Amino acid sequence: MVRTFRGESRHKVDAKGRVSIPAGFRRVLEQGDPNWTDGLNPDLVIVYGDEKRSYLECFTIEAIQEIDAKIRRMPRASKRRKALQRLYNGQATPTNVDETGRLVLPIKLREKIGLDGEAFFIGNGDTFEIWKPETYDELAYDGLDEDEDFDPDVDPSVYLDGDEE
Repeated sequence: MVRTFRGESRHKVDAKGRVSIPAGFRRVLEQGDPNWTDGLNPDLVIVYGDEKRSYLECFTIEAIQEIDAKIRRMPRASKRRKALQRLYNGQATPTNVDETGRLVLPIKLREKIGLDGEAFFIGNGDTFEIWKPETYDELAYDGLDEDEDFDPDVDPSVYLDGDEE
């Protein structure tokens, strides 16, 4: 049975960008890393995106591999494929959980979402997001009424929904 990221919580971010990951989220990261064994720290990928994203989206290794496979099935020259490649390959950073169960968020990522002092974590099933708490409260439900046609001004991850294998 595949574990999923569920729940929400707030955690302190220290001056070096270290933030504790909720314990349940760490178990999902461990299960979703094919190379993880006891004593190792699980790997993950943080997708930060461009200015349209106000949060960091965190993927297990298996989840990002599924995204990569979907992108590879798209026509090589399609605008959707190029947008998705830029998002999930270019605007992303691989990292791992440290030995104390924390992520070290680079300053570039903290500055991008305005993270200072506290981080808000929310589970999304196969991913989890990290937000500045005030931004989450303000924007969490914006944009849910957009249409399904390609629009270069929206976050390209919307095109993964409904992809049939």
